[in-house]
Amino acid sequence: MSKNPLTLIMETNKFNGTNYNDWLRNLRIVLDFENQGYVLDKPLPTALPEGSSPEVRVTFNKWHEDNRKVRSIILTSMTNEIQKQYDRLEDVLSIMLRMKDVYAVPDRHIRYAATKAFFGTKMGERSSVQSHGVMMLSLVREARGPKSWA
Repeated sequence: MSKNPLTLIMETNKFNGTNYNDWLRNLRIVLDFENQGYVLDKPLPTALPEGSSPEVRVTFNKWHEDNRKVRSIILTSMTNEIQKQYDRLEDVLSIMLRMKDVYAVPDRHIRYAATKAFFGTKMGERSSVQSHGVMMLSLVREARGPKSWA
């Protein structure tokens, strides 16, 4: 991996078992910068077809190299205990699917918690209307989810 200043995000926000959604968002930011985000969502090609063109070979080799790099980024951005659960898997997509099954928080739970916080929030005495408004807007954004605020 090149000297990416964004990798500091992954070093300082290691996955610890409770921060999957935040960790995944940060991982996607880093990999998008490196043009390697495709490795998270698409299966790794396992075999090169007979008589493949040089372009297909280059693509195949790049995919495997990117898989190796992304796997290293993923594993180094976890706590040691969690890392041991996934270090035997070679395919990034397999790692991501297993992690999603175990750690992902469904959107409806996030929206529920944000909505509950929104309706339970009161502006304190002598607090700034502006800061209260900003806090309420962030809760609305969280309740609506990332797709609705493009």
